[in-house]
Amino acid sequence: MRRPRPSPGHFAVKAVIFEQFAGPLAVQTVPDPSPPADGVVVRVRSTGICRSDWHAWQGHDKDVRLPHVPGHELAGEIVALGRDVRHLAVGDSVTVPFVSGCGACPTCERGEPQVCDAQFQPGFTHWGSFAEYVALHHADQNVVRLPEGMSHDAAASLGCRFVTSYRALVQLADLRAGETLVVFGCGGVGLSAILIASALGARSIAVDIDPAKLELARSVGAELCIDARAPQVAEQVRAHTRGGAEVSMDALGSSATLRESLLSLRKRGRHVQVGLLVGERSDPSVPMGLVIANELVLYGSHGIAARAYRDVFRLIQTRQIPLERVIGPRLGLEQVPAALAALGQFSGVGIHLVDPARAALLPTPGAAATAL
Repeated sequence: MRRPRPSPGHFAVKAVIFEQFAGPLAVQTVPDPSPPADGVVVRVRSTGICRSDWHAWQGHDKDVRLPHVPGHELAGEIVALGRDVRHLAVGDSVTVPFVSGCGACPTCERGEPQVCDAQFQPGFTHWGSFAEYVALHHADQNVVRLPEGMSHDAAASLGCRFVTSYRALVQLADLRAGETLVVFGCGGVGLSAILIASALGARSIAVDIDPAKLELARSVGAELCIDARAPQVAEQVRAHTRGGAEVSMDALGSSATLRESLLSLRKRGRHVQVGLLVGERSDPSVPMGLVIANELVLYGSHGIAARAYRDVFRLIQTRQIPLERVIGPRLGLEQVPAALAALGQFSGVGIHLVDPARAALLPTPGAAATAL
């Protein structure tokens, strides 16, 4: 039975909003969202703060229109349904890929909604989840029910971190047991990559400039941690692996990390570019002579299809992946502006989560909170 939620005028909805790129971020009262005909309204219980949100605020994403509410890594409960929604119900605990397909374009028809021609992205193409409630489009094709026992925090930490790494390493690079992965950048995506590598029986090497991030990477499975400021990073990787890693990932996004990632590979190795290259870094030099001579494979990775979540959940459950180990502090909406601004310096350890109903910053019991 579809239970109606109170009409918009019954309560104020709070959200973090900005009215100019790189301008002030403020918590304001915004209109209570209504579900699109093919969509739902979700009460946000947990949502991650990601560097992609920082890019949106800075104006690096052409899809963002002002004024704007960012936030794209969310989990919560459905509180309202559009008239055309058939496969979801009020009260369902759900999450959603940060890139959602329209379900009707040729790309979606080929089964690749993560590169949909008319994609819906909460926090980018539409208002996002740094709010008490968020409206989601194309719900039947994209909104994913959470498995029994998965918390909203765990689901939000999947966001564009764990599922992005899963897409990059499992579906694209085909990382296998016994191989070595080298990860450049130990934020949420990089840490998730290390967790996935361990679950698959692969080894991992972590590269970052932050000692606290490297320590956390070590605690979740990295067998070697390298300070990115040290000389000859790629040479250290090749020496440790006797010829180079089979798979590399640039989870940061810079011309330097891209180059070092490629130099760290053994012959016929596979590189996945996940970190965004924007502004003056958007067209980096690539050592194509090395790519050709060593028959390297380069992948770009952008999002994941909703249908893949079933396999993601299965991997987490069967391999008992400790998602809580990479979750940092939980914040309220009032802490989001400062936390988002700090991402310009890549600060913070672990995945920061926001509970819109919470007013004060509280640490979680995971290892990331201890590292902070």
